[in-house]
Formats: sequence, structure tokens, C-alpha cells
Amino acid sequence: MGNVEQTTPPSGTAPEWVPDARELADLELLLSGAFAPLKGFLGSADAASVTEDGRLPDGTPWPDPVTLLVPHDHPVSAGDELTLRDPEGAAVAVVSVTERTADGLVAGPVTSLGAPEHGPFARLRRSPEQVRAELGERPVLAVTMRGPLDDLDEITATARELDAAILLLPLAFGEGGPAVVRAALKARDRLPSGTAVAVVPLAPREPEIDLELREHVATAYGAVEHLAGPEPVTLPGPPHRRGLVVFFTGLSGSGKSTIARGLHDALLERGTRTVTYLDGDVVRRLLSAGLTFSRHDRDLNIRRIGFVAAEVARHGGLAICAPIAPFAATRDEVRHMVEGVGADFLLVHVATPLDECERRDRKGLYAKARAGLIPEFTGISSPYEEPEDADLTLDTTGISVERGVERVLDVLTAGGWLR
Repeated sequence: MGNVEQTTPPSGTAPEWVPDARELADLELLLSGAFAPLKGFLGSADAASVTEDGRLPDGTPWPDPVTLLVPHDHPVSAGDELTLRDPEGAAVAVVSVTERTADGLVAGPVTSLGAPEHGPFARLRRSPEQVRAELGERPVLAVTMRGPLDDLDEITATARELDAAILLLPLAFGEGGPAVVRAALKARDRLPSGTAVAVVPLAPREPEIDLELREHVATAYGAVEHLAGPEPVTLPGPPHRRGLVVFFTGLSGSGKSTIARGLHDALLERGTRTVTYLDGDVVRRLLSAGLTFSRHDRDLNIRRIGFVAAEVARHGGLAICAPIAPFAATRDEVRHMVEGVGADFLLVHVATPLDECERRDRKGLYAKARAGLIPEFTGISSPYEEPEDADLTLDTTGISVERGVERVLDVLTAGGWLR
């Protein structure tokens, strides 16, 4: 990460947060100096200014808000030192919080807590300062790339014209990151001797913004000239080869678990997909043991289910899960997890009416909730936010389990997930 200031982590009572993948990538670029002149996450005035005219309030051109969001109920406030951790729990930086907005925006300068431990090609994640020291006083031709380079002759000719060293900057982000780095290393071997490679975790933006950010990063690495490699042509595999999560949501007693189990059995009989069923009771007993039924713990349970389902889908599997999942924001988080690994997400709303669910009440839960014996019971004392983005809405009132399963199978077949 270069010669950035380091501190020791704050005490265990300090607020903490694990940013998402894009925020962590932006954090690395802030700490390394690749996002210079930015020193931290932008505040509301800065972000609004960037959105309007592409400049910070001080007039500095900057095409994209670099922001950090935390949930509305997170305790961090202005004046705090917010410790940022990676997904494995390692403390990587501290934000000296200058602003905390009602919608969750946290702003302030960042300070490194030490160079993070990276996975593949860690040796190539070098700061602008390190690369400039290596290349010396020669002019630099920087080539940013998100996929293979299609014209090495142009790069070679431009470098000769400028009498410049060539610096390949693979913009490695997400699951496809290692492939971009491999493409850069192959190109290096075919380019003039002395061509350097430095991995930059720049998350993709809209095309125009992405290009402007590439220019900023190239300049930070000392480029006098910048060439943007072509965007890779990606042809996603056919749906029946992609990972898929079928996510059932609905009230207790709606029939979602019954339909989900029936779908699992039907897919096993077909034998054309690798199928995993995340049973709610089993998840509660093994994955979420100790959690209560408070809103916080219920959301955490859904996130855990979503994480496991996304991992199944990441490797091409089909995961079925059927929690109540009453809150739209948490369902959106799960969709984001799944789509973030390159898989598909199918939301099935089992919209059986409350009175029918209460009539069934096989476990007597509604009666206990009505009597006040079960606090925060969805549909009675806690809300259920009906999905507006369901791929299938299914009312199980008066239909057989077989018919309900057929409805889901029809959607899977029409979408190409089943051959």
C-alpha cells in the first residue's frame, strides 16, 4: 500500500464496520494514493457536487462519489474513530468521522492500520509511490485493462514515440480479477523489456465515469500518456449452467417451506442440477444457533442464509431457501450477494393471505402471538413487507403442493435454468 501513515487499532469499544467489496476497493485506492487528491470518503456536500458537475467543492475534477454507507441503526457518529475491517475480521483502516447523515453516509479521512493481506497476485498490488520509484525518471505510458489487450503493436509504437516505459494496470476487481491479471502478465511477456505490472482494484462504474477514473489512476502512477484497453466481451453461460438461488419468502404457514421441499425433491428426481436445500429449522439450529427473533437477529439469520446460498451458486449450484424474510432491504442484500458472484436470483413470494395462514396454524404460533406470548411475530406484531420485485407470486390457498411446485418449475424452465 506504500508509505502511508499507520496507527494501532482503537480500543474494542470503538465502532466498527465491514464495508462491501466496492467500498473496500475504494479504501485501498484511497490509502495507496491512487485516488489522490482524495484522502478519505466524501461527505454529503462533496458527493452532491460530484453528482452535479463532476467537481469537488474546491474545484478539483472528480467524476464519481467515493462514499461509505453504514446501516441507519449503526451507532457511529461525527467525531468517532470508525474501524473498518475486511470480511475476515482484520482491521485495515480507521475513518476519522467528520459527518454521519441520516441515510447512513459516513465521511472523513482514512488512516491505514497496516497493509492488508491479499490473495492471488498480492506481490503485484503496488502503490503509485512504489511503482514511480521503480520506473525512475522515464516517462510512463500507462495502459489500464479490464480484459485482454487486442493491439500490443499500438502500445509498443506509442511507447517508442514517447520514449516511455510501459506500465500495465490490470483493474482487478471481483471474481474476474485474477483473469485480468493473468492477461496483463501474458501481455507483458510480449511487450518490450522493462514493462511493469501493478494491480489496481478499481471497481467498474458507468463507462464515461470509469474512463475518467482510469485517467486519474494512471496519472497517480506517473503516466504522461494513458491508453484504456478495450472492455472485455463477456458472453454469460446459458442459464442451465449458471448458479441460481430460488428464494421463497412469505408468512409463517403460507406454504413456502412445503413448496420449497417439493421443488427440491422434483429437482433431485430430474437429476440435471446440483441442488442444495437450506432448511429453515436446520439453519436456525446449526448456522444461527443463539440468535433471537429480534429484528436484528432475524436479519442476521437471513444474511447468513444468503451468504451460504451465494457460495453454492458461485460454483454453479442451485440453492433453495425458504425463510420468512419479512424485510425488503434484507432480501435486497441477499439478491446483491448472489448477483455479486455472477449467479442468478429468483424471488418467489408465497402470498397466501394472513387469515389462511392463521387458519392453518399447525404449530399454534399465531394463537400464541395473538395472546402476546411471542413478541415481534411477523404479520401480527411485526410487519411483513410484501415484495415488489418478486419473479413469481404464488397463493397456495386451495391448490395442491404438486401444483405449486409445477408453477415454480414452469418459471425455471421458461427462464432456461432447467433444460
